Amino acid sequence: MTPMTTPQFLLSGWTWHSSDLLIGAVLILAYLAVCGLQGRSGYFVAAMGVFFLTMMSPVARLADGYLFSAHMAQHILLLIVVPALLLMSLPRSFSLMVRPRVLGQPLVGWISGVGAMWLWHAPVLCNAAGSSRLISGIQTISLLVLGVGFWRQVLAPREEERLSPPNAIFYLFSACFACSLLGIILTLSPVTVCSIYAMPRPDPQRMLPMIRSEWGVTPERDQQIGGLLMWVPMCLIYLAAIFGQVVRWFAVPASPFPKGVQ
Repeated sequence: MTPMTTPQFLLSGWTWHSSDLLIGAVLILAYLAVCGLQGRSGYFVAAMGVFFLTMMSPVARLADGYLFSAHMAQHILLLIVVPALLLMSLPRSFSLMVRPRVLGQPLVGWISGVGAMWLWHAPVLCNAAGSSRLISGIQTISLLVLGVGFWRQVLAPREEERLSPPNAIFYLFSACFACSLLGIILTLSPVTVCSIYAMPRPDPQRMLPMIRSEWGVTPERDQQIGGLLMWVPMCLIYLAAIFGQVVRWFAVPASPFPKGVQ
């Protein structure tokens, strides 16, 4: 059997897993039930578009045990991009206060976002997610939920439920630093973090010859690319959010009276 070519892969590499369709349908129904026509639907359409492309495009086929870098791209989109767009799609009047209140604390949100990346790259969980549809589905749901928990502190619809700009800047910068640290470790480590990508399972569609020969991606280079994706693009997203907080900080009008004077 001849190896698959890149054009053939781009045409045939789309996947349609029922679990991904179910997650997408739940998100759509939940949004319509909560927001109706009051939400900012453009952001929601963008969130769902990114979600379905992440889970059904050729990137998902590569992430399914063949390319660690594709797996990392999925993580970034599911943890950072989709949750941020979902929160931005909520109407300004919507409250995200949670019970118990400890779940809404900034430290919990920070641990949710940063911890999700570190946790799912423990070798045993990373390998399990790359070989089991059940574990992969649990991973997808957890990344979306934990991502919402992280971005809630910065992008909650109500201004009073967000961190102040100085605190939000520190929150985002420290998250950027923690994820950069993991990215550096992945970039410089031997190929042992997710060993399943170094020894892929049988490849009936002959994608591996395309990946190794046509694309020139070895397991070592693949892990380096994955680490760099976390190290650079992910922090660029955080830096863009930090810039937004700086703009928000200086956009707050100064009070004409000293504090306490009415």
